Amino acid sequence: MGTPLPETAPDSRRWKALAFIALAQLMVVLDATIVNIALPSAQTDLGISDGNRQWVITAYALAFGGLLLFGGRIADKWGRKQTFVTGLIGFALASALGGAAQNEAMMLGARALQGLFGALLAPAALSLLAVMFTDGKERAKAFGIYGAIAGGGGAVGLILGGFLTEYLNWRWTFFVNIPFAVVAVLGAVFVIREPAGTRNRAPLDIPGVILSTLGLVSLVYGFTRAESEGWSDPTTIGMFVASAVLLLAFVVTEAKVKHPLLPLRVVADRNRGGVYASLGLAVIAMFGLFLFLTYYLQIVKGFSPVKTGFAFLPMIVGMITGSTQIGARLMTRVPPRLLMGPGFLLAALGMGLLTQLSVDASYAGLILPAQLMLGLGMGTAFMPAMSMATMGVEPRDAGVASAMVNTSQQVGGAIGTALLNTIAASATTAYIADHAAGATNQQLLQAQAMVSGYTHAIWWAVGILVVSATIAFTLINSGVPGAGAPAASSGDTEGAEDEVLVPVIAH
Repeated sequence: MGTPLPETAPDSRRWKALAFIALAQLMVVLDATIVNIALPSAQTDLGISDGNRQWVITAYALAFGGLLLFGGRIADKWGRKQTFVTGLIGFALASALGGAAQNEAMMLGARALQGLFGALLAPAALSLLAVMFTDGKERAKAFGIYGAIAGGGGAVGLILGGFLTEYLNWRWTFFVNIPFAVVAVLGAVFVIREPAGTRNRAPLDIPGVILSTLGLVSLVYGFTRAESEGWSDPTTIGMFVASAVLLLAFVVTEAKVKHPLLPLRVVADRNRGGVYASLGLAVIAMFGLFLFLTYYLQIVKGFSPVKTGFAFLPMIVGMITGSTQIGARLMTRVPPRLLMGPGFLLAALGMGLLTQLSVDASYAGLILPAQLMLGLGMGTAFMPAMSMATMGVEPRDAGVASAMVNTSQQVGGAIGTALLNTIAASATTAYIADHAAGATNQQLLQAQAMVSGYTHAIWWAVGILVVSATIAFTLINSGVPGAGAPAASSGDTEGAEDEVLVPVIAH
């Protein structure tokens, strides 16, 4: 097991390689937040309906989340550097297609392709760092830098997206990915050197790939269809049933095949299972909120795209502060559940403040403090969660454990956008039906109905965050990292020293 170390330890180019890997990660994070800001303008230009607008976000998140496990195994099998470069080139080409989109179908296709190549890129980048930085202290520093860039990239994306949308065109929010990708590809070709002997050449679990992807697609499509056709629509119900059958078949398949896509031992561990569940639920709450606040600020409050980008800064500042100044400092002193549980509860309180939104709500008096609480809470919870997600895993499972973190976030985001958008749309329609008769100002009625829809959905998000906190408090029972073996690592002591810190992809 120690054979690769002599080769990886003296590699003088590893810190330069980190710069190019982090640049690729920055591109992926930028893309997620930039598109949120550009969405209203793109929706108008391309004639995308309100019912389909979330597919611009969902198509990316679903392809990314649904194929991450596949991408992680491809990187292990095919070679991380080769997968990384392929992901970068494909992501750049898909971004060019999105920027040149002439209609809804072209835009949604480009977003799905971005997700597909992102699913190759993200696990390859993480696993490159894991195999290049073998010393414990160096690895922690490398992943810390990588994580800070991932978190800060969210803020850069919101502001850059605003400037590009307002002063150039929403199409440039896609084209801007191309120079990032070109520089990262050149860096990868000339600087990154993947250590020998680190590939996993086990056969690919094709049935697992097909069943997991189709199951997740069915699940999110069911939530999305419910918005336009209703929860009792036969096709909607059929999608949920199909999803349950496919995902159950996936679990059965993974238990039987010799080289599973997702070894069940990874998710069966009490602590890792708790992390995946609580993170996935928390991201459901967060994704819907990003969409609602973008539309509230631009349509109801009349903010420009640039002003909207800056309006999101308190949340990003809160997340970076919670992650680097609270979570990172305390996670070696406090059991993870005592950071994650309170963190999710603080985020729930911030979300609760936003249920008081109205047409004339004050940004400084309501939205700003709510965003700070949300950011601080989520940042504090996410840092120990990322550490717990891969602690104690066997080295052969480190890649798939990392991919599961991103999968839970991306699928949670896709479900959150679809589910909360459905709830908001239903509440908006109900408000207009109840108040149309006595309304004298139709424009005001539309704005009030929109805000009523948002606050209904935000109440659901509050409840989801409380459930996340409950899961963290009850399922995650590990002690303080470094104070002995994890409490429930299922005997995976062999990999206990092989911890990988996986940064959150902030949206």
